[in-house]
Parts: sequence; C-alpha cells; structure tokens
Amino acid sequence: METEGGGEARITVRHTGRYAEFMEESCCSKFMGPNPSLARFVYGLIFLATNLLAWAVRDYGRTALSDLKRLKGCKGARDCLGTEGVLRISFGCFIFFFTMFLTTVGSRKLNEPRDSWHCGWWPAKIILWIATMTLPFVVPSAFIHLYGEIAHFGAGIFLVIQLISVVSFITWLNDCCYSERYANRCRLQFLILSVAAYFTSILGIVLMYIWYAPKPSCKLNIFFITWTLVLIQVMTFISVHSMIKAGFLAPGLMGMYLVFMCWCAVRSEPRTEICNKKADDATKSDWLTITSFVIALLAIVIATFSAGVDSRSFQFKKKQTQSEDDVPYGYGFFHFVFAMGAMYFGMLFIGWNMHHTMKNRWTMDVGWTSTWVRIVNEWLAACFYIWMLVVPLIWKNGWRPEST
Repeated sequence: METEGGGEARITVRHTGRYAEFMEESCCSKFMGPNPSLARFVYGLIFLATNLLAWAVRDYGRTALSDLKRLKGCKGARDCLGTEGVLRISFGCFIFFFTMFLTTVGSRKLNEPRDSWHCGWWPAKIILWIATMTLPFVVPSAFIHLYGEIAHFGAGIFLVIQLISVVSFITWLNDCCYSERYANRCRLQFLILSVAAYFTSILGIVLMYIWYAPKPSCKLNIFFITWTLVLIQVMTFISVHSMIKAGFLAPGLMGMYLVFMCWCAVRSEPRTEICNKKADDATKSDWLTITSFVIALLAIVIATFSAGVDSRSFQFKKKQTQSEDDVPYGYGFFHFVFAMGAMYFGMLFIGWNMHHTMKNRWTMDVGWTSTWVRIVNEWLAACFYIWMLVVPLIWKNGWRPEST
C-alpha cells in the first residue's frame, strides 16, 4: 500500500511539474504576468472606453443625467449638459492617467515595484478607473469650468507631442530608407513611394479647392489651401537642396500629413452654404458620417498610443546601449501623454469651446476654434520639419548665438 501511495504521489508531482512548466511557457502566463508590451494595449483599451463613454454622455446622456441636480447649475440650460458631461469624463480620465504618471515616473528597470504596478494589479486599476469616472460628477460646476480652461493648454501640449512624434517618425523612416543597408537594394521602390506621396499631396490640394473653395469669395479657405501648397513646395525644395540632400520621401510624407491637417481644419468649419460643399453631408447621420466619426475616434486613440510609446524622440541625451532589464518605453511619459490626451479628446468633443454645443450627433471637432487649432498645428509641423533639416547644417558650420 505504501508503494502504491508513493507511486501515486510521484505521478502527482510529475503532473504538477509539467503543468507548472507549461504555464511558464504558455501565452496565458505572459498575459497574466507582468508584460509591458501587453500593458500598453490594455491602457489603450481603457482610453478607448473612456472616449466612448464621453461620446455617450454628450449625445445620449442628457436624459440619464437630467436627474442630477448638481449638473443643473450649468449655464446655458440643459444643452450645456452634454458639454459639461464630456468635461467631467475628461477630468476623470485625466485623474486616472495622471495618477499613473505620478506612480510610474522614473521607472528604469524591470521587476521593480513601479514596473509591477504599471504592468499588473489590473483589478485595483479597474476600481481606480471607475472611481475616477464617478468622482467628477460630484464636483461643482465652477471647478469643471476651470478644468475646461486648463484643458485647452493640456490639449495644446498633446498636439505638440503628437506633431513631434509624427515628424520624428517620418525623418527616421527617411533616414532608414536612404541608409547603406537599403538604399541600393530598394532604390526603385523608394522612388515610386516618394513620387506617389508627392502626387497624393497635390491631388489632395486639388480636391480641397473643389470641395472647400468653389468660389472666389471663399478667401479664407483659399488662403489655407494655397499656404499648405506653398509649405509643401518649400519643404521639398529644402529637402532636395544640395546642402541638405534628404531626398523626396520625407517631404512627400510630410506633404500628405499637412494636407490631412488642412483637410481636418476646413472640414471643422461651421456649416456654410457657400464654401463647404461637404457641410450638408456632415450634418446627416448617415453611414458615411458615422464611419467618419468612428475613424476619428480611433485616430485619437492611435495617436495617443503611438505618441505615448515614443519617449525616445523626446530624450535630449540619447542612450547608446540598452540592457535587457531596462524598461522598453518610458512608463511615466506614456501615462503623461494619455493624461494630456484626456484633455485633448475633451476639447474635440466640445469643439474647443465650452459654450459651444454640438447640434448633431456623430460629430466631432466642429467650430472656428477647431479650425484654427488645426491650421496652427499644421504650420508648426512644417516649421518643425524644416528646423530638423536646417539645424544640423547650422551646427556643422559652428554657428553660435554670441557670434551674431
């Protein structure tokens, strides 16, 4: 009997050991255990869920929130409830990610307490998220209005981070394509891609003239579109100059980015019968408008996510080597970008104006304030790209401020 019992025990231990070994090597262990790569996607889903909640509060929450007497202090009657509700959700999201920023900033190594907090403790963080989403609805309206004013500044910080990240990625891609490793093997492919990007930008300019500047009286739109075309030509000229030699790919991709920003700007203009032929389509809740809204919502999340993991573009001192136990991205910077992104989506949902009410559902980032924010962001992106091209030449020539 003892022999049989000992054999059963050995079999049990053997099965237990195999199960433990399987769990260590399986995807389940990677999902349940600390995983910085997976954690950033979970935070992205939390941010997406918060955006959806803000949209639901804005467009469908008036009935559900009308019983809360505390919200009735909002100026502008019940139409202002949607705007204030968005700001409350935005404030809750900001509290959540700013708390994560304060508790993870300065993380350097894996398997330290801040790394475990960033990558794990999901039940606690879900409870924290629910609490931060609830807390703003008991805050007085005057404080929410103050947050709305501060959110303009935070959203501006996010836009600067985003454009630096985009321009840095384009220049990195351009340098990678023209490196010795790929230049000779893929020269034809890069040439085709560069030409396609440049002509796509020109095509976008032509379409914007047709859709948003159909008459000579549309002077503002003509100025926006024409200046975008001028910026594309200036960037291309500087990029291919004999002293720069950056090629056609980067200005082509930057041209597409500027055209996209200009399109977003003129599309954000209030409804006019003269200059905006697409205004009637934007006010209808058809499948195209809904699809555009969903794409814009996903674009917010993707832009925040991509900028958050791009902490290396904002390092003044580049680290030469990275050890295996270093964190793959800056946790503090990641959560800071998401905190600024919370202010950014709040501004988009209310059109950058706390006294502006979205009259139509499935709309986002509409109003003259939104237009000028997009235009200024486009101009800053072009200036930053030109600066990145010129500054190495200035440093190479030994320019110093005191020599001027």
